[in-house]
Amino acid sequence: MHLSRTQKPVLPIRRAPNRKRIYMYNTQVSKKNATKGFTLVELLIVIVIIGLLSAIGLSSFISSQKKGRDARRKADLSAIQSALELYYNDFDAYPADFGAKIDGCDGSACDWNGLWQKNGTTYMVQIPSDPGGGSYAYDSDGSSYILYARLENIHDNDVSQCATGVGFYNTASFTCISGGCNYAVVSSNTTQNDLPAVVCE
Repeated sequence: MHLSRTQKPVLPIRRAPNRKRIYMYNTQVSKKNATKGFTLVELLIVIVIIGLLSAIGLSSFISSQKKGRDARRKADLSAIQSALELYYNDFDAYPADFGAKIDGCDGSACDWNGLWQKNGTTYMVQIPSDPGGGSYAYDSDGSSYILYARLENIHDNDVSQCATGVGFYNTASFTCISGGCNYAVVSSNTTQNDLPAVVCE
C-alpha cells in the first residue's frame, strides 16, 4: 500500500488493559491514637456536678410555682372584694359569715368554687378557691369584712409579721390551708389595724 505525501498513516488504537488497583490499608491503630475512657473519679465528678445543677434548677422551679400560686391567691381575693361591693350596693350590708364562708347565697352559705347567686342576681359565676387545694376564709358581721388566705412564700412583703419573724393571724374559729392565715384583705371601711393579733409560727 502506497501513501501519498499528504496522507498520514492511520495507526491502530491500542486499548490499555484493565488493571485493577489494589490498595493496602494499615489497620493497625497506634497507641497514641487510641481513645481513652473516663476514669471513675472523672465520672463521679460529672455526676456530682449534674446533681448540683439539678438541685438548683428544682429549687428555682418550686419557688416560682409558689410565687405563681400566691399571685393567684391575691387576684382571687381581689375579685371576691369586687363582688362583695356589688352585694353591699344591693343590700346596704355585706353578707355575714357562716363557717368561714360567705353567707350570701339563696338559702345557704356559698361554697368555695361554687356559684354566688342571691335573689336572681349572680355576683360570681364561680367563687375562687385556694389553688393549693384548700379554701379561703371569710369573716364578717355585715358592716365590714376580712378575707384571709395563706401565702406559701413567707418572704412575700404582704405576709403577716410578728416580733420574731413570720406569723399568722389569731383566728380561733377557722384556719387557712396548711396552717394559719398569714395574708388578709379588708373592706373599705376597715383598716389593717382592725385585723386580729399576729401569732408567731
